[in-house]
Amino acid sequence: MMWLVVFFVWLAVWAGGTYWYLFGKKSPFSLESVRPPAPREFDQKKRDKVIKQGFSLDKVPQNLDVIVIGSGIGGLTAGATLAKAGKKVLVLEQHDQAGGCCHTYVEKGFEFDVGLHYIGQLHENSLLRIAFDQISEGQLEFQELKPHFDTIHIGLGDEKREYTVFSGKTEMEAHLLKQFPDDTEAIKKFFKIMKISAKKTHYLATLKLIPKWVSLFLLKSGIADLISPVFRISGTCATEYVNTLTSNKDLQVIFAYLFYGVPPKDSSILINALLIHHYKRGAYYPKGGASEIPFHIIRTIQKYGGNCLVRAPVSQILVNEKGAAYGVKVKKGQEEVEVHAPVVVSNCGVFTTFQKLLPPEIQVRTDIQDRLNMMKHGRGSFLVFSGFDGTEEELGLESTNFWLFKDNDLDKSMEDFFALSKEVAPDNIPMMFITMPSAKDPEAKIRHPGKSCMTILTMVKYEWFEEWKDTTVRKRGEDYVNYKKRFADNLFAWACTLFPKIKDKLVFQDVATPLSNMHYLGAQRGAMYSAEHNLDRFQAEAVAKNRSDTPIKNLYISGQDVFSCGIAGALHGGLLCAATVLDHIIYIDLLFLKKKLKRRKAKELALLAKKKL
Repeated sequence: MMWLVVFFVWLAVWAGGTYWYLFGKKSPFSLESVRPPAPREFDQKKRDKVIKQGFSLDKVPQNLDVIVIGSGIGGLTAGATLAKAGKKVLVLEQHDQAGGCCHTYVEKGFEFDVGLHYIGQLHENSLLRIAFDQISEGQLEFQELKPHFDTIHIGLGDEKREYTVFSGKTEMEAHLLKQFPDDTEAIKKFFKIMKISAKKTHYLATLKLIPKWVSLFLLKSGIADLISPVFRISGTCATEYVNTLTSNKDLQVIFAYLFYGVPPKDSSILINALLIHHYKRGAYYPKGGASEIPFHIIRTIQKYGGNCLVRAPVSQILVNEKGAAYGVKVKKGQEEVEVHAPVVVSNCGVFTTFQKLLPPEIQVRTDIQDRLNMMKHGRGSFLVFSGFDGTEEELGLESTNFWLFKDNDLDKSMEDFFALSKEVAPDNIPMMFITMPSAKDPEAKIRHPGKSCMTILTMVKYEWFEEWKDTTVRKRGEDYVNYKKRFADNLFAWACTLFPKIKDKLVFQDVATPLSNMHYLGAQRGAMYSAEHNLDRFQAEAVAKNRSDTPIKNLYISGQDVFSCGIAGALHGGLLCAATVLDHIIYIDLLFLKKKLKRRKAKELALLAKKKL
């Protein structure tokens, strides 16, 4: 009987430990911390004190608990969550402005968003909305865009076909069915996969939070597949799956149109399904522009004793003789200064973190190389920023985004494009994305009256620009300027076929190549979406192994490389990182808040109904 007593004691200890791990720690989140949004701050000098505060040692808070390298949404989310949990946090940004892909820049009176074009899943009481409310303490406001949020063009000239994508719980599927009446079954099956992917993705996130050996045991034993099909879906090739649904190539494009540099044959169907589902409940844009996001999250970090400093390029992560991170070296002019903290969070990607910031003798370690080998470099991004004299009404611009494809075979067109030589690539661009931020933000007319702007994005090979990698920004030479201009001219000419009035109203144009993204965003090889989102990365076992903690004690990874790309993906990477640092599953805290908010909403509706009676 003694073994039975031992077993029950062990069971009680295990149950108690599990309960303490899940519920025993104080939540960093609370409904009380959320307050009504304050009036918008339009004074640029006051804004700059928050998002452009330059680095100096006297601005570094004393007794730091956490240093965050990089002020993208992933780093700021991790920083704000840890700050609300009682940690004193310092965020260091190499650029002269905080925000990463959420920063905006103003040139010649035009304001451009760099990486935020629209966000989904921000409807009332959604998990993402609650997370934004917590890390900004209720100060972020979002404008819901019109239901017709995306237009897709396939083909050119007389052969061009136009399809539209609408948001809405039932409207998205219904609208697609109207456009493809012969593919009813295919669309219904795809939306079923979308639903499973959206509802069960938290299982994949859980793989990153529970002990790795438990995750791998559940996967290798087959238990995970008995729990949910999401683990199998995550590792399913997008092309292979949609080929089982339909032979309609245009519809196959619709199922994969939100491109991120990876052809469908190398993509996970789960990621493609999640990206479309992301906008099912609406597409949104931050009121006041994308820079509102870093502006308010930084103020949360400052409220709890932390700070965010720019022009603070980290040159090395400090690791002691016991193999633990204990701070960073920051370049200050010609010198390097050390800043110490017991925890270091890197939001600058796995490649930069492990190949550039760790000491050379640690970079070559087998466990570091194994972690690096799990990832591949992502494709570079190429952007054209155009400013026009005239309002959106005068120019025929709109808040709807446009996705343009020359061909409906995405696998072939992308493979052929990336196989081209540097010389012919600019004249053979197969796809592009057009967004008009001035038409999305209702306050843009206040900040920049009589002006409109457009951002064009496509994916390119870093190797096409590599010969200029050692040159200085804005001083790369005439050959570089002429080469990037060939890309820009072809993209803009394509855009003019949709919006002919913009051609004669163009007064400003700027171009960002992968080299620009490396300089301003710290994006390795110019990949704004960070490491490649290929099928291997989303095999369930790879998901379990690719987590926030690293082989270096006290060093953690945040952002897009932890889970997935985009603003929402990077934000969840920040939450997963904070959960790992705190050793506390903060998603449970967010779910409790969601439940409270739904109860509150139900009471409000009940009271409203009574008043009407």
